[in-house]
Amino acid sequence: MKLRMNIDKLVKVSVIGEVSSPVFGPTPYKISAKGEPLVLPGVGGIRYNVRVGDPAVGWMADHVEPGVSIKNLTQYPGPQSNAPNYALNVLSCIGNEARVVSGDAKGEKGYVVGKHGGIEHVMVDFLEEVMEKLVIGDKVQVKAFGVGLKLLDFPEIKVMNIDPILLEKIDIEVKDDKIEFPVTHLVPAAVMGSGLGANNVYRGDYDIQLFDEETRKKYNLDTLRLGDFVAILDADHSYGRIYKKGAISIGVISHTDCVIAGHGPGVTTIMTSSTGKIIPRIEPKANVAYYLNLRPDIYK
Repeated sequence: MKLRMNIDKLVKVSVIGEVSSPVFGPTPYKISAKGEPLVLPGVGGIRYNVRVGDPAVGWMADHVEPGVSIKNLTQYPGPQSNAPNYALNVLSCIGNEARVVSGDAKGEKGYVVGKHGGIEHVMVDFLEEVMEKLVIGDKVQVKAFGVGLKLLDFPEIKVMNIDPILLEKIDIEVKDDKIEFPVTHLVPAAVMGSGLGANNVYRGDYDIQLFDEETRKKYNLDTLRLGDFVAILDADHSYGRIYKKGAISIGVISHTDCVIAGHGPGVTTIMTSSTGKIIPRIEPKANVAYYLNLRPDIYK
């Protein structure tokens, strides 16, 4: 059964960012949850060998984002100086088409694959040959489409941060008054960390802590991949992120694991039901790269 959506009511609008630089603080060290001072690659830049479909766990890295990170550095007059970047982050949806509009890679296209809070980045996946042409500062324009999306027959399910064209590619099944959504992993709310406390999930992400070995093994979390759709159990993301028994939220893995306490692979929410109207179905290929055919080398 095809899901009825309000696609004809959605506005498609341009937002723009530029390829962002990696950043470090005054000290290069990150202090791990075990008390170790470590120097590791982090957010920002062009990741030539880390894309959606690649492992989210095991890199010598901390919070590394897949593909290319973009940010709108325009300063808006008045107290809301970051308003253009907030617009890029709120309006961009996973699966949106992104096009390079300056530099040697001008005209090349990719897709939005995640959002990262705190640093407020939008991540775009490009083919490797395109990334070789890109430089920091190149402009990338996104055809933002998806904000306001609704499932017309399921009022107890809220949808956010996903392009409806991508959503239509996913094998979602209707089960009476619920939907069955394919995911690669189940994740207990107990291990969700950084990102709690936000009053909305229309930008940013929150992290799966991987510091408890028993939980890692039980839920097979060492096999997480960037771009995976996952189900967060007992988590309601309707107006922020809260623990609620029976609720369920679906998200996309948007950055790699981390060494810092409270952090781990990031999840960008795409769907939530406070009343448990989403049933997760384990499907190993449930990844953005598979549905958008971005990594035929991995997903045949």
